[in-house]
Amino acid sequence: MIIDAVLSPAEIDLLPKRDLSASVCVVFDVLRATSSMITGLAHGIHAILPVLTIEDALAARTQYPDAVLGGERFGNRINGFDLGNSPQEYCQPGIARVITTTTNGTVALRASQGAQLTIAGALVNIDALARYLKANAPENVTLVCAGTFRDLALEDVIAAGMLASLFPSATLTDAAQTAVSTYARYATDIPGGLRSATNGRKLISDGREADVDWCSQVSRYNVVGVMNGDWIQPLVVS
Repeated sequence: MIIDAVLSPAEIDLLPKRDLSASVCVVFDVLRATSSMITGLAHGIHAILPVLTIEDALAARTQYPDAVLGGERFGNRINGFDLGNSPQEYCQPGIARVITTTTNGTVALRASQGAQLTIAGALVNIDALARYLKANAPENVTLVCAGTFRDLALEDVIAAGMLASLFPSATLTDAAQTAVSTYARYATDIPGGLRSATNGRKLISDGREADVDWCSQVSRYNVVGVMNGDWIQPLVVS
């Protein structure tokens, strides 16, 4: 297995131009989009549709009127939307489908759609991701770190490095080795790593410390989010 990593939004911009047809992409937006998605899928949500813009979300809602609208801009719930981007909101019972748009996470997921398979990942399902990849043994894995606006996000690189470190026999590109080294710096204190990250500090200052703590949990869920067409659906990994 060859493991590569895409560490910044500038690299994500180039993903649609790359031949990813022989690669599995695992997308991380740990604070908070993919953590919220995995939480929701583990709590009974059947499908999540990531879209790029607010306008895309509103248009999709007309096509899927049973779906709820979720997402954020500048970390805040979009006006008129049912959900924001807190994982705890995605635990509500009775939600079947969600249409969501976020600043970086949904962009990274859409940019990765040319892959053989695209998976939503987070710290909360790291072991499930590893078990899934070991069971399916793809030749190429690309770890996509969604970032924050146009910048690298520490928490995404930590998660990518943690996943890559679970494959000691894999061949790692320089970018993947960088992610592993970053993870190693915080391996004994993942919550501390997220709290020290720019996103973590901002969320805490905004009164969202509980979200940071939630997203810092390692392997809480045994669910991976697999993109089937445009929708992300849950797959339980035993």
